[in-house]
Amino acid sequence: MRILKIALLVVGILALVLGLIWVGQGTGHFPYPSTSFMIDQTPWAYRGAALLVAGIILIGVARRI
Repeated sequence: MRILKIALLVVGILALVLGLIWVGQGTGHFPYPSTSFMIDQTPWAYRGAALLVAGIILIGVARRI
């Protein structure tokens, strides 16, 4: 059970960070790299928000195990 808890926590943190980056790029607040196709593209902001929520849920589940 300990391995599952660690795995869920790591995946949750990675999802959270990646979701923040996607939201930042999709809204234009994090324009790096400048040639990225995701900059100022609203669908990527929505996908990032969904991934962010999934990461928060995974972290919450990992803490309850």
